[in-house]
Amino acid sequence: MDLSLYGLAIAAFIGFVWFWNSLYVLKEWERGVVLRLGRMQPNAKGPGLCLVFYPIETLTRVSLRIETLDVPSQDIITRDNVSVKVNAVAYFAVVDANLAVSRVQNYMYATSQKAQTTLRSIVGQFELDEILAEREKVNSKLQIILDQDTEPWGIKVTKVEVKQVDIPEQMQRAIGRQAEAERERRAKIIHAEGESQAAAKLAEAAQVLETQPAAIQLRYLQTLTEIGVEKNTTIVFPLPIDIINEWVKAMGSRR
Repeated sequence: MDLSLYGLAIAAFIGFVWFWNSLYVLKEWERGVVLRLGRMQPNAKGPGLCLVFYPIETLTRVSLRIETLDVPSQDIITRDNVSVKVNAVAYFAVVDANLAVSRVQNYMYATSQKAQTTLRSIVGQFELDEILAEREKVNSKLQIILDQDTEPWGIKVTKVEVKQVDIPEQMQRAIGRQAEAERERRAKIIHAEGESQAAAKLAEAAQVLETQPAAIQLRYLQTLTEIGVEKNTTIVFPLPIDIINEWVKAMGSRR
């Protein structure tokens, strides 16, 4: 009896250990990839309470939440031969746990390396002005290429963003001079447009005064009123231009 009880206790202990090692609780965002004698089961388990037959079956946990991947700064030569340092951040998630475990040894490390090489190759296809001004275009192309490359691993890249672009100091000064020259060019164009509009309005006013000779006299009186208000000690005697023209013509005929 003692030996039988001792054997039952040992059997119960072994059964408890086996049951404890075979029992898994998977969270809502986790899936369990099951290998049975080395062969992967077609459907991943979870979430909730899962029972696998240890040691015949083994379970690997895979998280389906979005992962944030910080892409280190990369030295890149742009298409217009400018040396820049660019870093980025990528957001991805596992959509197929079986592929993430079976197709790649470490999907996090593999995705990180793929993101670095993709960043160098894609950003190198753009000019510096495009990288600085069209950031969304660069981000979109990075996301598409990286998503296509990681799709066989069961990974979905949701977004890739270029965080910072470091350019040489001498290039920063050149960009500053370029921006200053651009502002001066715009200022000159605006000033020239203003002069053109003012000349057009003066031409219209001259046509109106030409049709009404009395209007020029009224304009003289209005000018005298404005000058008299500001400078009381100034005496202005208006001399019509027509008189000067007649005097010039008379002097020319005498000669």
